[in-house]
Amino acid sequence: MRILGVDPGLRVTGFGIIDSRAQNLQYITSGCIRTGQGEIGDRLKTIFEGLSNVVGKKSVDEVAIEKVFLNKNPQTTLSLGQARGAAICAVALRGLMPVEYTALQVKKSVVGYGHAEKKQVQLMVQRLLGLDKVPPSDAADALACAICHAGTLEVAKTIDARRLDLKKGRLI
Repeated sequence: MRILGVDPGLRVTGFGIIDSRAQNLQYITSGCIRTGQGEIGDRLKTIFEGLSNVVGKKSVDEVAIEKVFLNKNPQTTLSLGQARGAAICAVALRGLMPVEYTALQVKKSVVGYGHAEKKQVQLMVQRLLGLDKVPPSDAADALACAICHAGTLEVAKTIDARRLDLKKGRLI
């Protein structure tokens, strides 16, 4: 299963793609879409086109995106929501419906601690994917989101398999 993780941001949107087979994770690609300082419409268009291009080239099966958190500055929260909207539209138009995870869920899944610092996330992503170097922060967050989703899918498969066994009258 090929999973795209997205860490939306109005200035920088991180993306990362992994393959997940059982409990094996393989790095495919990652990067950052930088929007510059232009008008809001141009910046959202850059995010939309950038992610559309990534999804189109890499045959993605699943998408995981970080949820908006409430910030002290309402304008920052609004901007982040707009960036997420552009990202969600880009993948939805390709027939993919993103699964949303909070930053707390992603960090807990990848690092084991929901309040981990960015550097800890970067180092764990590097280790889990066997990367030669530490990925940039935004790309690492996106890869962490994809890794979180891969783990969630594995747990769901296990639960479904156990339900099937229970339906057949077998004890687990």
